[in-house]
Amino acid sequence: MLGSRAQGGWRALRRCSSLPRVVRLRVREALGAREAADAVRVQGWVRSVRSQKEVLFLHINDGSSLEHLQVVANPSLENRDLTFGSAVEVQGKLVKSPHRKQNMELQAETIRVVGPCDIWSFPLKMKERHPLEYVRQFPHLRCRNNTLGSLLRIRSEATAAIHSFFQDNGYVHIHTPIITSNDCEGAGELFQIGASSEVRESAEKTHFFNVPAFLTVSGQLHLEVMAGAFTHVFTFGPTFRAENSQSRRHLAEFYMVEAELSFTESLQDIMQVMEDLFKTVTSTVLSKCPRDVELFHKYVAPTQKDRLEQILKNKFVTISYSEAVEILKQASQTFTFKPEWGCDLQTEHEKYLVKHCGEVPVFVINYPYDLKPFYMRDNEDGPQHTVAAVDLLVPGIGELCGGSLREERLPFLESRLQRLGLTDAYQWYLDLRKFGSVPHGGFGMGFERYLQYILGVDNIKDVIPFPRFSHSCLL
Repeated sequence: MLGSRAQGGWRALRRCSSLPRVVRLRVREALGAREAADAVRVQGWVRSVRSQKEVLFLHINDGSSLEHLQVVANPSLENRDLTFGSAVEVQGKLVKSPHRKQNMELQAETIRVVGPCDIWSFPLKMKERHPLEYVRQFPHLRCRNNTLGSLLRIRSEATAAIHSFFQDNGYVHIHTPIITSNDCEGAGELFQIGASSEVRESAEKTHFFNVPAFLTVSGQLHLEVMAGAFTHVFTFGPTFRAENSQSRRHLAEFYMVEAELSFTESLQDIMQVMEDLFKTVTSTVLSKCPRDVELFHKYVAPTQKDRLEQILKNKFVTISYSEAVEILKQASQTFTFKPEWGCDLQTEHEKYLVKHCGEVPVFVINYPYDLKPFYMRDNEDGPQHTVAAVDLLVPGIGELCGGSLREERLPFLESRLQRLGLTDAYQWYLDLRKFGSVPHGGFGMGFERYLQYILGVDNIKDVIPFPRFSHSCLL
């Protein structure tokens, strides 16, 4: 027989097992629930507090949804720490809401303040729509703002959609190096790096990596290595440009989506992947983040929704660089930079070309040979010497993607590298053309510029999680 102590323990265990199991739900899950539940726990931050004589109303959010979960409680559960911005844990019953604008609400049985918030010094205020310029001053707190919260959910969904697009189309994901000795773009806008001891010591000392090392400006050259073994590869990671600009369209650190396709001799193949990527990812974001996107299209860029819907229905326009220059020369608009064949297109030119073509994305192809890096394929096209390069221009932004066919012919590549004095530095690149070289090409897309465009955001610094090196805060 069991002793009295054992029997008591058994009875207690039976009583515990008969209690309802408390289910922890995210706010998004609670809002989307189809049935009521008797024992639910939700954790998050208070977005509003409204106390009446007979009832206490809270709105809480945990970042999983733009919409807040309404909590209905007895006023006796209120305490001085239950304020806007405080972190709470609420337990109670999930029930159908009587209000048409919300599906479910939580009838609280207990409310525990996990972390109080001093509302007087907290820079974000309840029921106040803070402009992006204001919240940019608080990079460590701005993710708690509705607009930036929506941006980060959209950014997360777009990231997943990009990976899904490439994986669904048979691409292999490659993690390309962040520290490299190559200047892929050839513009010299690199951040050089070294051990902290190197910075203090004489420049004559040996480099940490035995050669000068830089933060990468592009993963393209490393992807080309992989394209010699895998026909389709892509990378998606941080890149860095030491361009000394504080403009609304430039970042020192940003994310790049890059892809390489082997066995392709057509620039059109590269352009088709660009267009498919843009349309697939955008459609996914619009369908999976409708409320978050709507916030931007309602308060930030009211006309952007209709533009995007039209763009998704129509083919992108294609013009040659030579045609683009003629369009610009005949324009009634006066440009700061005079358009001439052989000169690079400036942002003002790119925006005009998009407007001229009906405010739709425009592919500009076949750029002058001398404008582009050594790896772009020579078109061998007479006096106006061009390469098989392409830039995708979008309304309001200008260049979004850039790509080309790569020069796979060894003699052409050797000749150009020799003229540029780069033969020794890129001997390994020549080896790729000696051993099983195939026609191939690729492109890169700036992720932040993509988000800036689809959401209609004016300042690119508002689409990154942390605005780095702002005047008010260093993170």
